[in-house]
Order: sequence, then C-alpha cells, then structure tokens
Amino acid sequence: MHTAYQRSRRRVHGQPRWRIVRYADDFVVLVHGTKTHVEALHEDVAGVLAPLGLRLSAGKTRVVHMSDGFDFLGFHIRWKRKRGTNKWHVYTFIADRPIRSLKRKVRALTHRTSQQNPGNVLIRLNQIMRGWANYFKHAAGKRTLSRLAHFVWWRVIRWLRALHRWKWKDVRRRFTTPTGRWKPIEADGIELFNLASVPVTRYRYRGNTIPNPWTCPTTA
Repeated sequence: MHTAYQRSRRRVHGQPRWRIVRYADDFVVLVHGTKTHVEALHEDVAGVLAPLGLRLSAGKTRVVHMSDGFDFLGFHIRWKRKRGTNKWHVYTFIADRPIRSLKRKVRALTHRTSQQNPGNVLIRLNQIMRGWANYFKHAAGKRTLSRLAHFVWWRVIRWLRALHRWKWKDVRRRFTTPTGRWKPIEADGIELFNLASVPVTRYRYRGNTIPNPWTCPTTA
C-alpha cells in the first residue's frame, strides 16, 4: 500500500486499506475497512514489534472510529460534519490535555499571593504562550485561542489588582484609552502576548509529493 495506485486496486477488489502515520515512537494506523480488519491488523503490528523487543502500550493503544476521534501528539483528530453542510471532513483540533496544561502554567505564574516582578511574569507568560501557539497554530483552533486569550487576560488582571491593591477604576484608568477602548496589558515595557492574534494556517495536503530522506530519485 505504498502508492495510491496500489491502494486503489485494493479498493476496487473490496479489500481493506491502511496507512501509517509516525512521529518518533508514536504512530497511528488509519484503516479503511471493518472493525474485524482493524483488530487483525492490531495483532499484526504487535507481531512485528515483538522481535524488536517492543510492545504496544495497553494504556495508549485504542481502536476507535474516526467519528469519535483520537488524540495524537497533542491534537484531537476527528471526522465530523462541516457546519451548514452535509459534507463530512477530518478536522484537527487542539486536544483537551495541552489546553489544561497551558492553563495550569498560567495559574501558577499569576497566583494572587505572588509577589513576583510583573515584567518578569509577562516575559515568562509570553514565552510559554508563543511556543504553545506556534505548535498548535495549524489546528482548527481559532475559537480555542480566543477563549484562552480571554482566560489569560483575566488571570493577569486579577493578579495585578491583588498585587497593587487596585480597584476596578484603577484598572480602567491604566489600561483604557480616553475613548474607553482597552489597551494591551503592559508592565516595565513588556506587553502581554495576545493568543487570539495568532493566525491559523492549515496544512496543505500534498499527498506523495512531500519530500523525505527516503524519496527515490527520479531516473532518466
């Protein structure tokens, strides 16, 4: 099943087809067939790994339908209907676990009893959020990024209020323009990074044209 032609021939004859997606020691096998075919392939994979001294992790290995989705490398991949249409597509979302991890880090840096320098806190928050956003910016996560930006903004504002003993009018005086529009949170010349400003750029499907070290050279 290395080429599209080989997979199409199996499809014509009603045979199941599969493809493997691997990153380091994590991999997913995508199967077009029945659950029986998947379970048989599960045993084949275990048989291939056994001579290498490896085995499938019981806690991480699952057989799921694409409509239920699965988590892989921090992403949640799922087959669902496109809103407003009857067409179904495979979407890549941000999984729940990395979202909870990011929130936990933000909470730790903005604890109300923390007496850290605001500039240093904003620098660390920006580093964490920029790295996180650059990794997940290829997922269908614009709404998730906006919700997280709202969460971070309120965490920082509440921490600053507790740190400086500000009232709400002090917050508005410092972070709004004369016309009443909100300005970015800033401390010691450091501006809080806005997760909602990260552009989402979906991966373009290139099929077999993706270069890799094992691509066979074209012979004349």
